[in-house]
Amino acid sequence: MNDLINYNQHAYISTRESAKRLNVSLGTIQKMVEMGELTAWKTRGGHRRVLVQSIDDHLKSRHLSYRNQLIRERILFGIFKRTDNILFFEKLLESFKNPVQFASSIDVCEALMRIVELKPHAIFIDCLLPPTEQLHFIHYLSKNEVTQKIPILIDEGFTELHPGVLRLAGENAGIIQTFPRREAAPINPDDTFKHPYIFGYPGSSSDSTPLIQGQDLEEIIQEALMKSPAE
Repeated sequence: MNDLINYNQHAYISTRESAKRLNVSLGTIQKMVEMGELTAWKTRGGHRRVLVQSIDDHLKSRHLSYRNQLIRERILFGIFKRTDNILFFEKLLESFKNPVQFASSIDVCEALMRIVELKPHAIFIDCLLPPTEQLHFIHYLSKNEVTQKIPILIDEGFTELHPGVLRLAGENAGIIQTFPRREAAPINPDDTFKHPYIFGYPGSSSDSTPLIQGQDLEEIIQEALMKSPAE
């Protein structure tokens, strides 16, 4: 039975229906109303009616809190060109609303071994890392069953110059259909971002401090971390 009631152009439901939507007890709903967490009014018969919008807002808040907790518990691994790039990146992470666990390396071989051991939830590739090293790094990650579906954050400029290697990464992981060898047509760089585990970030190709905005980077990192396959 639908107990939805419209009052002053707002939708209200009973405490029983509210408890069902929030998956809590009737007593918890009453306490939430008393504490102001939910908006409600009483009928002449003394029955509470809860504002549907306040229930929806609470569900959104609960989901966001759960999501942020997951992000804090997940591991981001970074491969960088220099130690000072790591320090710069760590300062960016400290400014995030929801800091993540972070590990890093400036050596590609060491990074590959540590990633297999740690099984991080996302991998960040420094835009200042030499293109050849980036190419080899992505190729090895895509060939290893342990790492081939870990989300990778990579400079947007790199993906425009080397869309083929990212296409290959998708083929190795079995998430992009193999590109027919008989077709000589070039790969469209825009297709690169159809790879579900590749996330582009705005970086700098100059030999200087990466031009990365903390807020933009946090959103991209969070999206990558949440994209990581369930453990």
